[in-house]
Amino acid sequence: MLPHADDAISRDGKSLILAYDHGLEHGPVDFDPNPETSDPERLFELATHDAVTALAVQKGIAEAYYPDYEDDVNLLLKLNGTSNLWMGEPDSPVNCSAEYAADLGADAVGFTLYGGSNCEVEMAEEFKAAHEGAREHDMGVVMWSYPRGQGVKNDTSTETISYAARLGLELGADVVKVKYPGSAEAMGEAVRMAGPTKVVMSGGTMRDDEAFLRNVADAIDAGATGLAVGRNVFQRDDPERILDALEAVVFEEVEPDEALAIADD
Repeated sequence: MLPHADDAISRDGKSLILAYDHGLEHGPVDFDPNPETSDPERLFELATHDAVTALAVQKGIAEAYYPDYEDDVNLLLKLNGTSNLWMGEPDSPVNCSAEYAADLGADAVGFTLYGGSNCEVEMAEEFKAAHEGAREHDMGVVMWSYPRGQGVKNDTSTETISYAARLGLELGADVVKVKYPGSAEAMGEAVRMAGPTKVVMSGGTMRDDEAFLRNVADAIDAGATGLAVGRNVFQRDDPERILDALEAVVFEEVEPDEALAIADD
């Protein structure tokens, strides 16, 4: 990783990445709780919120919507992704190059790696090409590090999440996104294993405000530098409210209950 390579998608060293690759990865079902968010325009509007340091999308959405928001939104372009219709061993086909991302005006690229999958070797080679292409264009690199497949027994154990974070360091990511391993202590071990690579927590499935913000606060206390979150924002009836609270928790390190009070003020 290069010092400050992630500056374009961070603020004061911390990141709140609004992820919106769910239409490809999960399908329309993720928009059911808040149907208006099936319209990418709504997510680009949310990404202009002061809390959001980058919006992660696939290239089709970037092509269609980013030109109207390039002055207000930092673009993190996902270079690979697979549909939930795929039933084979975990894999994520490359659908965009770093060079193409640079042409679209991206500030950084994102790449999913499934360590432990039978497809890991191929994916690591594809990450190499993405990583080196991004470096040629001075773009940051974010790894979605999600161990899964036949080689993984428990994808949220302390050991597995620490290994996931370490993959980010070993392969050169500037930021590595990992699942929350269940405790601040376990997250702290993942942060330690990542060394200078910054660790951000995956937002995961939607849960109640207090529980979600507590996980985020614990991750920050453990040394994580933020989170990459989708459903826990856009599936809510009032996404702006949770972004207000997240801004307080991530950037000001305010306790969750106080952050919610700020959001409700």
